[in-house]
Amino acid sequence: MEIQGKIKMIGETKTFGNNGFRKREVVVTTEEQYPQHILVEFVQDKTDLLNSFNVGQPIKISINIRGREWTNPQGEVKYFNSIQGWRIESLQTDESNSEIPPVPPMEAFEPADNLNEEDHDDLPF
Repeated sequence: MEIQGKIKMIGETKTFGNNGFRKREVVVTTEEQYPQHILVEFVQDKTDLLNSFNVGQPIKISINIRGREWTNPQGEVKYFNSIQGWRIESLQTDESNSEIPPVPPMEAFEPADNLNEEDHDDLPF
């Protein structure tokens, strides 16, 4: 699955526990009629993928949805979901490739004044 939008926030990398588990969060604001602010987690070595991105930049993130079950001390079972990113890419386009080439002004075209309707060509159409 993928999420597209603009980066609203990039968090710092956080390390947890004795095993050195790392997590970094990014919030993406979707660009649709009702924009959504989606929190995406990057974990372990994937946290470094966010280093070259900035707030406001249009991006596309490839994600996995993770779910887990947890039983609290009172014995109640709870379920949690998280969105985990594994790839991120910029959606900024190279402006030189996205524009239509300029059209020369009308003065650049020579009028065809010397047409001779009587000349016959051998084209079949």
